[in-house]
Amino acid sequence: MSRTPGTPRLLRAINDRTALGLLLEQGPLSRVQLGMLTGLSKPTASQLLGRLEEAGLVVQVGTSAGGRGPNAALYAVNPSAAHVASMDVVPGRIAVAVSDITAQVIAELEYRTGADTDPLPYVTAALAEATAEAGLAVSDLAALVIGLPGSYDQNTDTLRHPDDELTAWARPGLLGRIRAALGISVEAENDVNLAGIAERHRGGLGNPSSFALLWVADGIGLAIDLGGSLHRGATGGAGEIGYMPIPGRGATVHGEPVRDFQDLAGGDAVLELAASHGINASTAAEAVERGTGAFLDALAARLATGLAPIAAVLDPELVVLTGSTCRAGGDALAARVQRHLWQVLPLRPAVTATRVDGNPVLLGALDRALETARESVFGAQDLAERPITAAPTTQRAARSPQ
Repeated sequence: MSRTPGTPRLLRAINDRTALGLLLEQGPLSRVQLGMLTGLSKPTASQLLGRLEEAGLVVQVGTSAGGRGPNAALYAVNPSAAHVASMDVVPGRIAVAVSDITAQVIAELEYRTGADTDPLPYVTAALAEATAEAGLAVSDLAALVIGLPGSYDQNTDTLRHPDDELTAWARPGLLGRIRAALGISVEAENDVNLAGIAERHRGGLGNPSSFALLWVADGIGLAIDLGGSLHRGATGGAGEIGYMPIPGRGATVHGEPVRDFQDLAGGDAVLELAASHGINASTAAEAVERGTGAFLDALAARLATGLAPIAAVLDPELVVLTGSTCRAGGDALAARVQRHLWQVLPLRPAVTATRVDGNPVLLGALDRALETARESVFGAQDLAERPITAAPTTQRAARSPQ
């Protein structure tokens, strides 16, 4: 089998991509530090930094202190090399964040929306306001990723299984209209899948070989991470486990028999379970926060019932619990779920509560947009697999269109 020899230009490109990845991972580095990390000689490292600085991808950010001789210049990725945006869409509002290519969030706001109306005006208005707050124009963005409660089918440009209050988002061709109106790269993704992306990048999981992320709030969903890649299914519907049948439970919700996982552990089911334990609450998360040991055990048993067939099929290294219901239960609920899961299953996946700080859907969408931008700006396919360093965000007041 013949192989194409590595040309000097190709080798330079590989070295440039490697250097940019290291600067994103480790922050400012000197020429000597970069040479040591890449294995390049000092002259080659100097030439590399010169190329990247001339291209506007790298900037000097100071000098190193201490040591013998003159202080060495420190280099970092130029934050202005590209900007991206993310959206988290739920009934009544769109959350928007804008960041530079280093993942520093420079604007974040919430924008109120109407019910069952064309989403396009809200998307364009929310994005225009967020970019203006960041001192940018929409056309300055390299990518936008939109998180939606439902499964987006790229083949038909259609959102399937949307929230009952977001049926307008299910109109075929909507994403194409948004792309045409904005004139930038736009991607739609299931909100729970985006939470899974945020979990791998920001959750401190320690690079597991695979994990399943269970989202429990009013609705239920699952993200399946296999070695850093999401499993989406043929039509983007992988993880819609609220529809998973749960036969033979004998439980009822509002007097109706439990048919699927949503009936067993969705918001209404958790509230009814809480009431049976003498806990009055207006939301499932509130019920869990007020929950007693007996109530948490009963809820954990229900969650383990749904997780057991998933774990038996996927055999994940780890299960992460998130969504407002599970976040309210934290480590105490996760420990109970693990115990119940291990009682019914010979496999032994660890179960843990999420460690992502902030809106996981918005952050996961931002991480996905950053992957797209870095691939485009740096020309580096491998950068998408590198961890993204998260920066603190600032919550803005909600606004509505005039």
